[in-house]
Amino acid sequence: MLPIPVEDGELSFMIQLPLGLSNAEIVRQLVDETEWKAETIFLFGREVPQPRLSAWYGEKSYTYSGRTFHPLPFTPLQLAIKRVVEEVSGRKFNSVLLNYYRDGNDSMGFHSDDEPELGREPAIASVSFGETRTFILKHKKLPRTLKLDLTDGSLLLMSGKLQNCWRHGINKERTPRGPRINLTFRLICG
Repeated sequence: MLPIPVEDGELSFMIQLPLGLSNAEIVRQLVDETEWKAETIFLFGREVPQPRLSAWYGEKSYTYSGRTFHPLPFTPLQLAIKRVVEEVSGRKFNSVLLNYYRDGNDSMGFHSDDEPELGREPAIASVSFGETRTFILKHKKLPRTLKLDLTDGSLLLMSGKLQNCWRHGINKERTPRGPRINLTFRLICG
């Protein structure tokens, strides 16, 4: 993994996660095998639909945005991806949040993965398959913004103080975009 220089945190990137299947086959299997849901979250005191489909798999429940998500068991494909992510990152994970961005209208609002059950300096491994989307990081206190293209098959590892000092998200895009699936592996404590 190649380090990306960033203050107040750690970022590393790998252009292609070494898996035994093609990226297109992985997308097909993830679309078919995942129990996708159109979830709602609580935002500014009201319930709103998430602008994407999502699914929670693994060993532990997870609470964010006022909702608790109970996991389904890892699928064989998810376990295979997790093993490779753990091998190349040197980290352990016990859960994964999958997000399915169906087109350029699907997005992820700016947030930090800083829930207590992730620990003080969590490591989040983000694997992308399908259409390239621009991942944006904004520093919470400094006038700093970083944009990264998350390409088909890539791995981004966020760790150290990054979740404490930065917010990240994916904007809607006017340009037509194909589907993208993102798996964010986490270690839920407790």
